[in-house]
Amino acid sequence: MEDLTPVLESEQRAGIGIIGCADIAVRRALPAVHRSPFRLVAVASRSRKKAEDVAATAGCAAVEGYERLLELPGVDAVYIPLPNSEHATWARRALEAGKHVLLEKPAVPAEDSARDLVALAEERALVVMENFAFLRHPQHEQAQSLVADGAIGELRAYNGAFGIPPTDPRGIKYQADLGGGALWEVGCYPVRAAQEYLGPSARVLGAGLKFDPDLGVDVSGVALLGDDGGVTAHCSFGLSHGYRSTYDLWGSEGRLVLEWAFTPSHSARPVLRLQQKDRETRIVAPASDQFLGVFTAFHDAVRDPAARAGHHRDLVRQAGLMARIRAHALGEEPR
Repeated sequence: MEDLTPVLESEQRAGIGIIGCADIAVRRALPAVHRSPFRLVAVASRSRKKAEDVAATAGCAAVEGYERLLELPGVDAVYIPLPNSEHATWARRALEAGKHVLLEKPAVPAEDSARDLVALAEERALVVMENFAFLRHPQHEQAQSLVADGAIGELRAYNGAFGIPPTDPRGIKYQADLGGGALWEVGCYPVRAAQEYLGPSARVLGAGLKFDPDLGVDVSGVALLGDDGGVTAHCSFGLSHGYRSTYDLWGSEGRLVLEWAFTPSHSARPVLRLQQKDRETRIVAPASDQFLGVFTAFHDAVRDPAARAGHHRDLVRQAGLMARIRAHALGEEPR
């Protein structure tokens, strides 16, 4: 049988290219890549000047046009922080070019699209991974360990919220044709976190979205999930809110609260509050660059085929839940 495993250009460190010079790529991803096991090869933009400006700071090659980056020697993997509407197209092109893919969240808006990408990746012996960097912060591993050890008894319910104040209405997050809206922009965070605590039978029990008629996108919403074990997850989110980034876990004997769950800075030390009967214990998590964590995990999956199945399963599961949340809110059939 033919061995389809791609040959990495570097024996030790895989080379990575960045498709698109979005703010998150410049501000968070590029500094993390430099500290990760990857070699940064190039950044690409549709604008040569923009690519050159970013590359000059990042210390790598500048490429005009995304397709050209996929043709560069030494690029084993790509990170794609493009508008949501372009994720599926460029992920497919990258996989077809033999590149491992890290897609910025939300990866794709439908379960069938996620399954197609995973099937292509597995056919080509590649990994396609969704970037939920917050999961790489150690506070979440601490929370899961506390729950598993019975610190709050049997888990009964999860409650997560992520909201941010309104910004320039001309921004990408408010453009429906680019995949904008509160569900995709911020709702995906509490939904993805909930998956760490719900069983594989997780399903949508209810959902609602509030639309701004002038913007043409949803600006807030809520989703209720549940599994066969009786655990429920209430996820609320919005683009017109005071900043909030939290989730709590309510058990038969206590409660655990993560106060800064999704977007802590790399120097922050988030606090977990463990409430048991008449006492509260404050647990201070270590400072951590969660973007460094995600690029390290991505590199691990590039190098180790055994690490890929979990990322593929998570991508498909998240896409399915998100599609069903939106369909439930709109009274449609999920795609």
